[in-house]
Amino acid sequence: MKKSSILLVFAMLISMSIFANERDSLATEETELTDEQLQEIMEMIAYEAALDSIEQTFKYEKGEIVVGSNLATIKVPEGYQYLNGEQSEMLFTEIWGNPPRSEDNRSLGTLSPSNVSIMSDSSFIIDITYSEDGYIDDSDAKDIDYDELLESMQEDSKASNEYRIEEGYPAIELVGWASSPFYDKENKKLHWAKELRFGDMEESTLNYNIRILGRKGYLQLNAVGGMYVLDEVKREINPILAGVNFNEGSRYSDFNPDIDKVAAYGIGGLIAGKILAKAGILAKIGIFLAKFWKIIAIGVVGLFAGVGKFFGRKGDDSEVEPEA
Repeated sequence: MKKSSILLVFAMLISMSIFANERDSLATEETELTDEQLQEIMEMIAYEAALDSIEQTFKYEKGEIVVGSNLATIKVPEGYQYLNGEQSEMLFTEIWGNPPRSEDNRSLGTLSPSNVSIMSDSSFIIDITYSEDGYIDDSDAKDIDYDELLESMQEDSKASNEYRIEEGYPAIELVGWASSPFYDKENKKLHWAKELRFGDMEESTLNYNIRILGRKGYLQLNAVGGMYVLDEVKREINPILAGVNFNEGSRYSDFNPDIDKVAAYGIGGLIAGKILAKAGILAKIGIFLAKFWKIIAIGVVGLFAGVGKFFGRKGDDSEVEPEA
């Protein structure tokens, strides 16, 4: 059995034990709760216990972390914590239900606020990956019409939904910019935010996208959470941007036109993800569906059959959150 599967079974067993104990305790008290209300309370108790059990297995780091083969260094900002790539991938796929990513797009790790559990729906995470698509010529940045670009991205998102639905994942609506694109030409860092809506869910999801350009590709940092964390992410964006940089030999300024490949797109294509979308059906353009905590955690751990109707997974009647 895989380590991640053992973890989920362990969490489930602990939660079921707590569920039974709390149910017996409440049953002995005089209350006016209906059976349905009692069941909801029990499910929430067990759900919280499952999240706590999983959270306790994570090993966070702080300070300076070198990722890749001396590719880049992450200086964890004050008030944040770093979870390595292996644990992050387990979190995304085994716990939150995102589709597995290809080997060349696996997480280098995640950053999250250290004052709140990464499993909490009041938190957000920043997933860090690397795409070696070539040196990106940024000469088009000054000429981009971002309103026009948004319309094109919305059409692309709609066009991809047929495939997503066929594969058993919910449709994605790109509602609009949550924060318009901004390119720091001097430091070769680009960031913007999208407001997304998945399936028929009422609450929108925030995807705050950061791209750091390098010699042979770019680092992508995707901050994911509910729209209510937008202001917090905006407040924290500067230390986050400053804390992640390519190491010597991989920096944008290290580009050698005689031997290095040039990407087939510029800044506009990087934001829109047109070429990348063809290769992975939006798998690399920074749309993560990973944060509807209660639904995913319960659905993956398998504690409560009744909650599954809200969320689906490929191959059954419930839905999981994929990466887009």
